[in-house]
Amino acid sequence: MSSALQDRTVVIFGGTSGIGLAAAQQAKAAGAKVVVVGFNANGAERIAAENGFNGWRAADVTHAESIVAALADIPHVDHLVLLAGTFVAGKVLEAEVEYLQRAFDERIWAAVHTIRALGDRLAQDGSVTFISGALADRPTAQGTAVLAAASAAMEAFARGLALELAPRRVNTLSPGTIDTPLLARTLGAHRDAYVAALTEKLPTRRLGTAEEAGAAVIFLMSNGFMNGETLHIDGGSRVI
Repeated sequence: MSSALQDRTVVIFGGTSGIGLAAAQQAKAAGAKVVVVGFNANGAERIAAENGFNGWRAADVTHAESIVAALADIPHVDHLVLLAGTFVAGKVLEAEVEYLQRAFDERIWAAVHTIRALGDRLAQDGSVTFISGALADRPTAQGTAVLAAASAAMEAFARGLALELAPRRVNTLSPGTIDTPLLARTLGAHRDAYVAALTEKLPTRRLGTAEEAGAAVIFLMSNGFMNGETLHIDGGSRVI
């Protein structure tokens, strides 16, 4: 199915690390022309050079003008992948509202601004892939209510957008706990204990890899009849 990406232009926001980088590498291997977008210009340029991608851009997805500038000189996009976002955790009664708002700014509003910036440059037979997460189904008591809401909103937004953008396809990837740099940064010194406790419960007895989640992104781009759906890749966490 990956041959469907041959010579297609794939733009991946969040494509400089973790799931996004793995998806970018696999898309390139499938023959796609890959442009990665990261927050840091130096980092994005280095990653693109190391992997032989066709281009790179830098953008702060919380600012519409930054997104517009990053996409301005790309004449045509076949597949758009939006994976950028940080882990926003804070209790509603305690955290600064401006900080909590970032969960929606990095996801819903970044998606809105990106789709609007591309306009008719997004191929009619192309696709859009968003990211949500396990919190959409299972919020925790550790200050994830707003992030859970933003994740669930991404899935609803994708379903509605699939109707608005038809015949373009729109889907959402919902990963469980994937072993990425973001996980390490989020958990810090608590990472090993968290991983040990989780892997004891998961049916797979291990975390997912960025490569496995990246392969799911490739599937969503390549399967022409997958539309308006959320693809869960979580090692069975939803059944425990």
